[in-house]
Amino acid sequence: MSEYLEFKPVQCKDCYRCLRECPVKAINIRDHHAQIIEEHCILCGHCTKVCPQKAKIEHSELPVVREFLQAGERLAATVAPSFVSSLGLEDFSALRAALLQLGFSVAEETAVGAQAVTEEYKRLLSKGEMRNFITSACPAACRLIQMYYPQALPFLAPVDSPMAAHAKILRKEDPALKVVFIGPCIAKKREADEHGIDAVLTFEELLQLFDENGIQLRTAAPEAPAQGPANLAKAYPATRGIIRSFDVLPKGYRYLAVDGVDRLSEVLENIETLDHTFIEMNVCPGGCINGPYAIVRDGGLLQAEVAVSDYVDRELSSHSQAPAPDAGVELSYAHRPLRPRSRPVTEEEIEEVMHRTGKFTKADELNCGACGYPTCRDKAWAVLNGYANLEICLPYMRKRAESLAIDIVRKSPEGVILVDPDLNILDTNAAAMSMMGLSGSPESVKGRPLSDSFQPLDFYNAYTTKRQVENPCLYISATKRYVSLTVSLLSEQNMLFGLMKDISDKVNYEKKLDKVKMDTLTTTDELIMKQMRVAQEIASLLGETTAETKVALLKLKKTLTDGKGDLGEDGCPTDWKTAK
Repeated sequence: MSEYLEFKPVQCKDCYRCLRECPVKAINIRDHHAQIIEEHCILCGHCTKVCPQKAKIEHSELPVVREFLQAGERLAATVAPSFVSSLGLEDFSALRAALLQLGFSVAEETAVGAQAVTEEYKRLLSKGEMRNFITSACPAACRLIQMYYPQALPFLAPVDSPMAAHAKILRKEDPALKVVFIGPCIAKKREADEHGIDAVLTFEELLQLFDENGIQLRTAAPEAPAQGPANLAKAYPATRGIIRSFDVLPKGYRYLAVDGVDRLSEVLENIETLDHTFIEMNVCPGGCINGPYAIVRDGGLLQAEVAVSDYVDRELSSHSQAPAPDAGVELSYAHRPLRPRSRPVTEEEIEEVMHRTGKFTKADELNCGACGYPTCRDKAWAVLNGYANLEICLPYMRKRAESLAIDIVRKSPEGVILVDPDLNILDTNAAAMSMMGLSGSPESVKGRPLSDSFQPLDFYNAYTTKRQVENPCLYISATKRYVSLTVSLLSEQNMLFGLMKDISDKVNYEKKLDKVKMDTLTTTDELIMKQMRVAQEIASLLGETTAETKVALLKLKKTLTDGKGDLGEDGCPTDWKTAK
């Protein structure tokens, strides 16, 4: 985790743009999130500008400055000359007044220190001891040389930066001062820690302090302009600003200005081929006026350059061109070499990582840069050092995903078929081909009309209605099979996806079961009819027998009753009683 710059993990995921844009690849991709590798980072801040999600945040020292102000500390503000472009001011007087009103004891431009630095450059150039002379007020450029181009370190001018020089000048008069730098640069935060500067604020943070305290910058009562010789070092924030700060360019050198990390790297790689060349370097294209925390105003970089140029012109018109006063402080500074902490890797280890991502020959090394690293071998080195995962190789992951998807489709027991809007086969698998009665390989049937196998009405309906269509039972005459078919429209790909399941066994079983049911019903009907006939025949026989029996019994009754009277109450015939 970086002490100066960090990412918001919630917003940062699987983008890699910062890694692609980082000039020194000081980005670690872990669990799909980017992290700063602090020991590799030069704090150019470029990642903060290119991040589409604005997921980078600098660690603010605004709370520290608030505490200083609340505690009544004696504070000195050293303000980068780029304030004229970021804050839209024509001179420093209004800003000085606002800073004093805020609670600062001293407020000056960092150009005071820059003027002293230019004088030191003059002194060293006059000796003619350095074959090439690299100057920079940019701590990111200096760190780039210290860490990645040690061959150029002997040519880096051994002089303090304007911020460090100004802090020394301020503390010469008052050693107890707490110094706060205000400017557009992230790298100044680390440089401030290295040089004992107490805090660093961006211009936006300064405006926030003004708002919190009800200070209107443009209405602050300005002080009278400072007297003295013209300070050409106010040109430092723009390209060629250091060169322009010389009243007369020392002879014996050619003077060049280079900005942008790519151009810096090209010059530094070839520094040994140069001779007696003065090189002014800035990491940010256009200089500090285009810093990562510069406030962009109407007109952009061009208008910012005009603002600085006009500011210097006004300085020349209102001040005399006399020699700069002696700063009275020691400004020498030895830039020591720095080594990024990374382990050396062997060719065998590189090859092993390459093989794990399917790269076995030179032709396999696409060097597409999608992962953020310029070559596949650079990415393998990062994997071995723990700065990247294998999975950030996008061609490898795409090929792996496609291979996995193809394997799933090809080996699926269900039929899978992809169809274009014209109802031609785009892709399919063996299971679907078997159901449709197609021979050959899946590749051999691509482009064939789906209608060659069955009526594609369900696919047509799915495409025209933009809805999923389900057919629970589709008969394919070519194979005499029954399938359940689900058709979905893949809108983004403009294709139809069909999923087929062979249900022939189930349909045939149900048919057999239906036949058994019908046979059983027929048999039951026949049995019922037979039983009815038997019942009717029995009933008929019973009816005839009953009638005959009735006749016989009646005859018998008549026979038994013929010639006899009625029976009395006692059961005896009445004629018997008469006879007695």
